Amino acid sequence: MERPERITLPDEENAGRLRRTAVSHIGFTVPDVDEAETFYTRTLGMVRHADSPAGAVRLGWGEGHHVIDLLPGEQGLAHFGFEVRDKAGLDGIRRRLETAGSTCTDLDPSYIDAAVGTPDGLVVTDPDGNTVHFHSEVRRSGENAADTGRRPIKFQHTTVGTVAVAPLVAFYTGVIGFRMSDQLKDGNFAWLRSDRDHHTLAIVRVGRAGDIDHYSYDLAEWEDFKSWCDRLTELDVPVTWGPGRHGPGNNLFVFFDDPAGNHIELSAEMEKFHDDRVDYVPRRWTPAPQTVNLWGGQTPAWRGLSETRI
Repeated sequence: MERPERITLPDEENAGRLRRTAVSHIGFTVPDVDEAETFYTRTLGMVRHADSPAGAVRLGWGEGHHVIDLLPGEQGLAHFGFEVRDKAGLDGIRRRLETAGSTCTDLDPSYIDAAVGTPDGLVVTDPDGNTVHFHSEVRRSGENAADTGRRPIKFQHTTVGTVAVAPLVAFYTGVIGFRMSDQLKDGNFAWLRSDRDHHTLAIVRVGRAGDIDHYSYDLAEWEDFKSWCDRLTELDVPVTWGPGRHGPGNNLFVFFDDPAGNHIELSAEMEKFHDDRVDYVPRRWTPAPQTVNLWGGQTPAWRGLSETRI
């Protein structure tokens, strides 16, 4: 039997430049903004931060920066953003983009809630055409005051789908400054970090580009999973995958969908990395169901993995 190809994804020269950068916000186009807003306020405890005459709505957890932009249109990913807390981090990103020949523009100030400050920001298009925001530090007091039984404690990571994982990994590690934590041996999935969490960005080959695979919120601990699964049942929101535990990241997870079909993950106990104290070589995981769910090996209905042992 022919052995499947092993692929080592690039961890480029500038990998690891960002060590204090976290996810910030995400924007979706959705067919029914009112329906989506009702879902997020009812299920995840968000409140409206702002709206616009064009029918867009911005949601978050009270005081602090917003989490979601909902824009009218067919289901799709509009943009996603990161809060760069590294000293001189934005200047470094701008410089590396310029060196790489990539164009960036200033972030529209309206994407940053006035109540949390007026930070510097930039917008860039990645190799798949995704619109990505980077901005300096903002206040997030609303997330820090979470009732963990009724709300997640933070927005944790974004996973994008692509037709080719390697070019995106090369861009986000070699230009932006993320670092790879883990990959699948076949090169079809990569998990990247920009702070101590195992991943703030993941990239998976799904046969199309410029789309969201899923995005994730962090829960405080295992006990919250029981409460949240009960809560989803009470709200008639079906669990689509889990509860389980991922191999890469070692985090607990449960998945459900919003009304537009966006896949939402609730996660806890994410593996942490302390890059200022140790050297780390990315692991290369077998592309099998047991990798993405150590407890049972199931894969989500929207994505399959090869069961070939490598």
